[in-house]
Amino acid sequence: MRRSYRLQPSLTETWLDVEHAQELKAISGLLDADRSIYDLALEDLTRSTAQRKSRAGARGLSAEQVVRALILKQMNGFSYRELAFHLADSRSYRTFCRLGLAEGTPKKSALQAAIKALTPETLEGIHRRILQLAVDCGVERGSKLRVDATVVESNIHHPTDSELLWDCVRVLTRLLGRARDLLGPQVVVFNDRTRRAKRRRREINSARTKQKRLQPYRDLIGVTEQVRSRAQAAREVLARSTGPKALRLTQQLECYLELSGQVTDQARRRILDGESVPAAEKIVSIFEDHTDIIRKDARDTLYGHKICLAAGSSSLVLDCQILEGNPPDATLAVTMIERQAEILGRVPRQVAFDGGFASKSNLAEIKKLGVEDVVFAKGRGLEVSDMAKSSWVFQRLRHFRAGIEGIISFLKRAFGLDRCTWRSLSSFRSYVWGSIITATCS
Repeated sequence: MRRSYRLQPSLTETWLDVEHAQELKAISGLLDADRSIYDLALEDLTRSTAQRKSRAGARGLSAEQVVRALILKQMNGFSYRELAFHLADSRSYRTFCRLGLAEGTPKKSALQAAIKALTPETLEGIHRRILQLAVDCGVERGSKLRVDATVVESNIHHPTDSELLWDCVRVLTRLLGRARDLLGPQVVVFNDRTRRAKRRRREINSARTKQKRLQPYRDLIGVTEQVRSRAQAAREVLARSTGPKALRLTQQLECYLELSGQVTDQARRRILDGESVPAAEKIVSIFEDHTDIIRKDARDTLYGHKICLAAGSSSLVLDCQILEGNPPDATLAVTMIERQAEILGRVPRQVAFDGGFASKSNLAEIKKLGVEDVVFAKGRGLEVSDMAKSSWVFQRLRHFRAGIEGIISFLKRAFGLDRCTWRSLSSFRSYVWGSIITATCS
């Protein structure tokens, strides 16, 4: 019977009958199937709270809410500001993150602190638990494996010497300004060289020949060294001061003085001395100094980190290795199979690799581990009969391997794996695992 009004509205949330809400409902059910996932996250959150030594304020988000908020963020490519808004605005998102009707929604700073507290080791452990659920449900058997490598870029601008020198000047000048505000203009004395550095940078960018860029580069390097000299003097004064602000400024100056020293050294060697600086000795960002230079088959140069992915027949990502430097693919093949044996407790029956992984030693070692068919997209001197039991199996596994290209594309387009927007190496690793967890749940 229809009523004119209800005395007491329902306090239970229900899932909307729309596609996205039903997808969130399915993911929610998957996460609830193994609640030990949240115990892993709780350890990191408890440790993070203890480090802040704070017992005041709100209780904070539960481990369950933090894991679910991370999945929402990576699924939709939200910033923390957008995530906070949608949690407050969307009924489906509140239901997914287990936020009650009368419960306040977290601010962007609280969301950032909680999500960034999750370590890459914890997120890898969560991924393995979710993967085990897929195996238990028969979604993935682990009998066939396909492996390929790709690059996740860091969130940096294109690293030219002039841009890096300009970054050094403006960051050190900003820190000197903070030191002057803290200690007084009589103690910290320096001239602001940012306008001069900016003019030299503009001249370098607009110069048409290498010869015309030489003099502006000399001046820009000289300006950077002058600013570094003043920053070193300020650091020595701050080191004798007390207080949390002085300590924090001292640490920041020490960090950027070291990085700016590397930048000026490589600029002098490359521009003034005409020396070719090896990639391992280069720095491409003073903000993301962990960034590697990745050269892909003499085609493109990318700046970030190389990752090696393994996927199964279900198209789920079964494993990910986040690498340092740019190791050849051929050095990763055996390791990926050994890791697979650790994850699932057995080696796959068939494995398909990209051509870059091919080598006779890799084929022999992987077969020794118990894999029956080991196929490389390009044999590189290997016989088909050595890799697979028949040419038909060889062709099928080659076609199977091609599917990982689509999986990588899907991860990059839908889950932000093309470019990491989080700072520091640890956060880079967490970002990658967050994207993989979200893709696995979806």
